[in-house]
Amino acid sequence: MKNWRLRETEDGPVQELARRSLLPAPLARALLLRGVSAAGDVERFLNPRLSDVVDPFTLPAMDAAVVRIWKAIKAGETMVVYGDYDVDGVTSAALMSHVLTRLGGKVFRFLPSRTEEGYGLNAETVARCISAFNPSLIVTTDCGSGSHEAAAAASKAGVDIVVTDHHEVGMGGLAPVVAVVNPKLGSDLQARCLSGVGVAFKVCHALLKKGRDQKQKCAMALDLREFLDLVALGTVSDMVPMIYENRILVRHGLAQLNRRERLGLRILSEVAGATGELGTYHVGFVLGPRMNAAGRMGKADVALELLLTEDPAKARELAVFLDSANQDRKQVESEIMEEAVRRIEANYDPNLHFGIVVGDIGWHVGVVGIVASRLVSKYGRPAIVVGFDENGVGRGSCRSIEGFDLLGGLNVCSEYLSRHGGHEMAAGLELQHGVFESFQKAFYTVCEKGLKGRDLRRTLALDSWVSLAEVLDPGFLDVTTRMGPYGESNAEPVWGLKSVQIVGAPRILKESHLKMRVGVGHDVCDAIGFKMADQLKDLPDGPVDLAFNLRTNTYMNRTTLQLNLLDIRSGT
Repeated sequence: MKNWRLRETEDGPVQELARRSLLPAPLARALLLRGVSAAGDVERFLNPRLSDVVDPFTLPAMDAAVVRIWKAIKAGETMVVYGDYDVDGVTSAALMSHVLTRLGGKVFRFLPSRTEEGYGLNAETVARCISAFNPSLIVTTDCGSGSHEAAAAASKAGVDIVVTDHHEVGMGGLAPVVAVVNPKLGSDLQARCLSGVGVAFKVCHALLKKGRDQKQKCAMALDLREFLDLVALGTVSDMVPMIYENRILVRHGLAQLNRRERLGLRILSEVAGATGELGTYHVGFVLGPRMNAAGRMGKADVALELLLTEDPAKARELAVFLDSANQDRKQVESEIMEEAVRRIEANYDPNLHFGIVVGDIGWHVGVVGIVASRLVSKYGRPAIVVGFDENGVGRGSCRSIEGFDLLGGLNVCSEYLSRHGGHEMAAGLELQHGVFESFQKAFYTVCEKGLKGRDLRRTLALDSWVSLAEVLDPGFLDVTTRMGPYGESNAEPVWGLKSVQIVGAPRILKESHLKMRVGVGHDVCDAIGFKMADQLKDLPDGPVDLAFNLRTNTYMNRTTLQLNLLDIRSGT
């Protein structure tokens, strides 16, 4: 059982918002917790409009980037879109490639190898890119803000670079390139949370605006809404805050995704068995992992090709490959996770250890990020997992917990790192095997200073207590649904029910899931606890309190309301 906590907000504003918006108090409370404080803002929040996105030219260096790219298009210069191997990088590269090509550009694409070359833009990959395509302009997506050596290598070869990126800029400052379009460099707090594909979308928007101002027919004919499925896929997969423009773009991007107009994504959905309405769950846990598996297992180009191909047979071949690569990824991930836990448990003390750093030679660098996330979930501590190659070069992924600045912690330990970058909650690093233990000790010290004395037990934060009658009202589900899409900084509401009865005998589904019916008086509802079968033996005899998300379940063409259980305790 988790430590339940009701999220704090004042009752007066809740009641006022409920009265003015004509919503039940629990929904008003959940909206207030998400920054919706006025009745007039409720409709805008529940129905986000594309017309509310900010002018793309407010982003830093946008004008210089657009001028250089349009110059290349008009002059017939060879351009390379240089992406990254994760879903955000691949969707960014696909979006930019599609748009530049439709605007008349001569465009090639390049992705680095995760296993052989590592993240981002560096001198070696730039040299390989230039050798392969002989471009005069490289447009990066999702990388490059601080890539000084790469910029120097390109400049020496007479190649310009326009960077589009969303990562924090390291202590070395900006790379000397034509333009760095990165919202982290600007003062607009709403833009600062954009994903890499979100920034690419803003650049494409700016290119269209400039082209339309100049009466370019190709720009007049292009509708960026057809690419919003790519924006949704990359934004959700990169786990950036689901607020401001991200939420607008993802809401409309999911609608575009469900039109199933993009051949590759339609077939990937079929291969993955995602045949119904697609939401953030399907992007984050069905499509995204399969797209990511390509880069993790060393073939990111497959995912990019899937987003670009218009050949049905080729699309199916690529989708099947990605599905298979995802199965391979799961197996490798499971083996590393098992070994990491064995090592941690050998001397782990939750009262003494405030961070986790594990690594080994041969651990696949493509899955260490997933393992790090799972370790954070299991132990409630910042976690770093490193895979070393045969030469002793280690690449690691880092994941944090709320309230601990991961990038700041790595900066303190930077003397041991060859390079590192990221943000408060997630980061990557590179180091030599010889300094691994020294780095491990230094990071543990940073974690202890930042976290000692805090309650690090896993906490379940409730948005509001509700009655079963309120939950069963169809309007309650409608508003809850429209509060999405959910993600970082806009979590799906967690509701609490007090003292409900378990109706009939609970049962186990597929040896893993706990299924039951719960009720209060004449009000009865289905409930399911995924992977909670082990709690059957501990269910109280009397009333229970439930923490849950609100969902629907469709079975045999019949859709019913269902409580998605997160925890169960004795009734209060």
